Amino acid sequence: MIEKDMYIEELNEIGNLLTTERDLNVLMKKILTAAKKLTNSDAGTFYLMSDDERSLQFTAVQTDSLGLSLSSAENTIPWPNLPLYMEDGTPNHINASVSCAINDELFNIPDVYYSEKFNFEGPKAFDASTGYRTKSMLIVPMKNHEGDIIGVLQLINKMDEDEITIPYTELDEKLIRSMSSQAAISITQHKLIKGLQELLDAFIQSIATAIGEKSKYTQGHINRVANISLMIAKAINEDTEGFYKDEFFDEDRLKQLDVAAWMHDIGKITTPEYVVDKSKKLETIHDRIHTVEAKFEVLKKEIELDYLKSTIGENDEKIKKELEEKFNNKIKQLEDDFVFIKESNTGGEFMSDERIERIKKISQYKVVLNNKEQNLLTDDEVKNLCIRKGTLTDEERFIINNHAKISYDMLNALPFPKKLKEVPVIAGGHHEKLNGEGYPFGLKGDEIGLESRILAVADIFEALTAHDRPYKKPNSLNQSMKILSFMIKDHELDENLVKFFVEKGLHMEYSKNNLNESQMDEVTVTF
Repeated sequence: MIEKDMYIEELNEIGNLLTTERDLNVLMKKILTAAKKLTNSDAGTFYLMSDDERSLQFTAVQTDSLGLSLSSAENTIPWPNLPLYMEDGTPNHINASVSCAINDELFNIPDVYYSEKFNFEGPKAFDASTGYRTKSMLIVPMKNHEGDIIGVLQLINKMDEDEITIPYTELDEKLIRSMSSQAAISITQHKLIKGLQELLDAFIQSIATAIGEKSKYTQGHINRVANISLMIAKAINEDTEGFYKDEFFDEDRLKQLDVAAWMHDIGKITTPEYVVDKSKKLETIHDRIHTVEAKFEVLKKEIELDYLKSTIGENDEKIKKELEEKFNNKIKQLEDDFVFIKESNTGGEFMSDERIERIKKISQYKVVLNNKEQNLLTDDEVKNLCIRKGTLTDEERFIINNHAKISYDMLNALPFPKKLKEVPVIAGGHHEKLNGEGYPFGLKGDEIGLESRILAVADIFEALTAHDRPYKKPNSLNQSMKILSFMIKDHELDENLVKFFVEKGLHMEYSKNNLNESQMDEVTVTF
């Protein structure tokens, strides 16, 4: 009874071990160690079924008396996989471990040197090279909850109290069967979790690729924001005596921030391309400046035609000269006006009241199109050309800003696991401001978590220094730092976080790898 209770206690301990170990490679080594301990075996081999179910892979090999411990994770196992099928496609029943996996059958062999059923040339060759003597062997299939063979546990040389090799008992068979079932379930769970993680990572990459197809610069932006965010978080982990000494990003927290960074612009997948990449004020599906230019040319032809008509039959040279001068002045004025319109279309300069009034005046020029007189510029063209800063109208700005809310809604609809549950909030909050004037929720102060603050700094710094935007020229490093300082004064960004970003030299580390040489000017801004 005492012995039975001892084995039950051992199995319970093994069960606890199987459910708490998170590293699959470590888990498989521990399974082999535990099986050896449970049966008092000197050696053992753990095989895992290959993904294509065509071979058994050496995963862990241990021989205590030789001080041998090999692992596939450490690339220390010199032997090739064991094929489940022969070259002609027939099952490989020559190898005992393979036959165990194929037939779902336990094999208890007292002495492999006297076995007639299987070929043990491998163990014999090992013995010849090491001086070891492989004798008793217990080979057990590992079957998961769905009845699939996921591996094989091979135990070698059961030892008695005097360290003499003896055969495995029926009790050993029952114990290892019980343990292998627990182990198989645990390994399957690890693989399922890994599979789900890989699925999530693939989904994230797929979304990033989709956004990249929609907007090439946005894909690069996402990648760089994720890079900066993790750079800041890892630096916080090293800040053991500074402002962030009480903050720490463990593996799960880092993963959550990384996922949020990669997904923070997922909402842009719903944003029209002409808004995401609107490089000129008149741009929709195409840049309408060419349409405006065509209307200018039509108007010039009308003026030229009127001029030619006015000179027909006119013999007075003075009048003809006055008409020619008036014509040339009109054409020159139109050419100057179009140059002005073209410059205004770039959105690079702040539009003053005087410039806006000139656009409105030019728009009132009359031109005949399709036999109908109309203004040279349509109301929508005037509206876009009069954008004071940038290239977006208020309506387009709302569409762009709304991507943060859409990002939150899309991510919040996904059943993230517990360790990633804050991803929607972090990603959706990257445009929130400490003064409450951000979007989409107008959060203020401490309502904005540290991860969202990190993402905000990363997002803005990347946007300020980016040199691949179609709608603006890149800022120099010093110009970017100056804008960050203004945003701190306006209580938009976390002052402590920006100071930390600069004091740790993270801005320089990022800039050296991502900015053009022409952007790398001297930083004179202090925080």
